[in-house]
Amino acid sequence: MKIHRTLVQAVIETLQQIFIGGVYADKAVEQVLKQNPRWGSRDRRFIAETTYEMVRWWRSLTLTLSKGEGTSASHYYKLFAVWQILKGVELPDWEEFSNIDKEQILKRSEEVKLIRKYRESIPDWLDEIGSKELGEVVWEKELHELNKEAQVVLRVNTLKTTSEKLYQLLIAKDIVVEQFTNTSPLWGEIKRGVLVLLKRQNLQQLDEYKQGLFEIQDASSQLIAPFLQLNEGMTVIDACAGAGGKSLHIAAMMKNTGKIISMDVEERKLTELKRRADRAGASIIQTQVIKENTIHKYKNTADRLLLDVPCSGLGVIRRNPDAKWKLTLDFINQIKQTQQKIISEYSEMLKPGGIVVYATCSILPSENQDQVALFLKEREKEFELISDRKVLPSEGFDGFYMAAIRKK
Repeated sequence: MKIHRTLVQAVIETLQQIFIGGVYADKAVEQVLKQNPRWGSRDRRFIAETTYEMVRWWRSLTLTLSKGEGTSASHYYKLFAVWQILKGVELPDWEEFSNIDKEQILKRSEEVKLIRKYRESIPDWLDEIGSKELGEVVWEKELHELNKEAQVVLRVNTLKTTSEKLYQLLIAKDIVVEQFTNTSPLWGEIKRGVLVLLKRQNLQQLDEYKQGLFEIQDASSQLIAPFLQLNEGMTVIDACAGAGGKSLHIAAMMKNTGKIISMDVEERKLTELKRRADRAGASIIQTQVIKENTIHKYKNTADRLLLDVPCSGLGVIRRNPDAKWKLTLDFINQIKQTQQKIISEYSEMLKPGGIVVYATCSILPSENQDQVALFLKEREKEFELISDRKVLPSEGFDGFYMAAIRKK
């Protein structure tokens, strides 16, 4: 593909928004793409994919350039040049690239690869905590997986269609999808309702999406609703619902019977959830903004309680690569306090005999097994662990953890 100056300039502006302006990568890409609606799908894909890949490998690129850190556009052009050289792309004869030494770049790249934290492009502190909690062998393997591009996975909305019907509709529109092919027993309970996108395309403009026939939801995330051991007619509280992807899945699994109370501290997220629920035909979902007395108000009301708690998000870094550069050790330590507070206080909403599922999209035991163990140690007379499950990125999709706990 010929490199066009306007597209490279768009990439540079997006990277500056991310690393200088502190904007999240997805928002920065969205803002830049809106500036020129005349860009075709190929151009838009170049901007988005180049930005995400450069963010993913930012530390490696910076060290390979060996020019220190900078904020100027010229410095970002040089980093772009490094990325293109490492991909084997011939640089155009632009003034911004006049001082680039290709042989020096390739030599320096080989040196960078010798040290893991540089090779895998992560901060020092993250390499230290990952190897400490997971062990060198597992951490090395998972880091490598987390630097791969995330797959786009569709959850078929069984309230409105079937996997087979949706597959035929999408294929007819030249959307390149396939049925779920991973043969691991881990995915057995969801695979019939999953399609995997093989070529990235804008799915949200499709009539099938607007009609609520499917949602975009990673396969690992889709394991959580079945882990609740749902039955039709139950009362389920999704207490950290966000925009409601798991609430929608729960509604479909319960065949739109019973009641789902989707809670969050941010009203704007629940507004988006309502819109998504209407589109999906999930009429059993109610929303509730969490206020001072909310937890006590719903004491002993839930047959099932989902606590998809705030976390470091290390299991989804390939989907949000800028998180590597925005996360701090202080944040992780603080979020672990929040996690314990939520599981301790929110569990009051569960009926005796009911099940709470504690879940994160982290792969760190200190956010997962250790948090559950601490809760059970303090509340062993009231709660017992039924089972737990960790899903690592090397198993094909996002990293997740879930624990099913029964209230005695």
